[in-house]
Amino acid sequence: MGPASRNATGDSRGWVFVGPAVLWTLAFFVVPFVVMVGYSLWQREGTELVRAWSLANYAGFFDKPHFVEGLVNSLEITALVTVISIVLAYPLAWIIAERVPRRWQRLALLLAILPFWTSYVVRSYAWLLVLSRGGYLNQWLMGAGLIESPLEIAATRIATVTGFVHFFVMLLTLTIYANLVQLSPNYRRAAADLGAGPLRTFWQVILPLTLPGIMVGAFLTFVLCIGDYITPQILGGNNELVLPQIIMLQITRRADFPTAAALSIVLMVVVTLAYIAAARWLRMERV
Repeated sequence: MGPASRNATGDSRGWVFVGPAVLWTLAFFVVPFVVMVGYSLWQREGTELVRAWSLANYAGFFDKPHFVEGLVNSLEITALVTVISIVLAYPLAWIIAERVPRRWQRLALLLAILPFWTSYVVRSYAWLLVLSRGGYLNQWLMGAGLIESPLEIAATRIATVTGFVHFFVMLLTLTIYANLVQLSPNYRRAAADLGAGPLRTFWQVILPLTLPGIMVGAFLTFVLCIGDYITPQILGGNNELVLPQIIMLQITRRADFPTAAALSIVLMVVVTLAYIAAARWLRMERV
């Protein structure tokens, strides 16, 4: 068998393994995406679907203030959740990686990811029970004499951010921990030999080396948070709509699939821009 025959055989075997993944991607990502783009270029007039190509739905996004406000709300909540989650996750990851004995670290990580084992919907409703007017938090505060009347926490941005942070702190803890455990102790020894104290060592050596883990976790948090519908719907109510809620309203109340598709494409563009920025930053860090 010549080299050309062997290469052809190798290529055919490669396609046997790659083919199912390619077909899966085409069937469940590429084709639905193309259909959604096509829908976004159509129009809904009354109860009729007008199959005429137009960018009117995208132009309408900027003409309707509540659409833009929904995107702004999504970005603000996502940015707030990401920052708070990083601030809370880094110390937790540090404690697990540096203070917990090696033989107990797996147990500590197991305890840290326990929220992932609970249904997303169940977690959101659990927080609603805690934060509502008659919830456990208000009962405790009133029982302790700290407040006289229940606080309005549920159906606010605070409740939405709280529900998100509870989930994403654990995600960021895993990505940051993975970076921390890979750091060689020689970095700290070298910094100490050069006269750097613990705080300066952390700020100028440890933190820069763990930024890739922070960025990966932050990007995952951004993607999952900005496209989430369940937590804002349950904990935020309809007082401050985010873009996924507006998309669902276009489908459930107006049956306006073209507008919903256009809004979904806008959301995907925002996520894509975030991915490009994160990937470019990570490439620059490797140089």
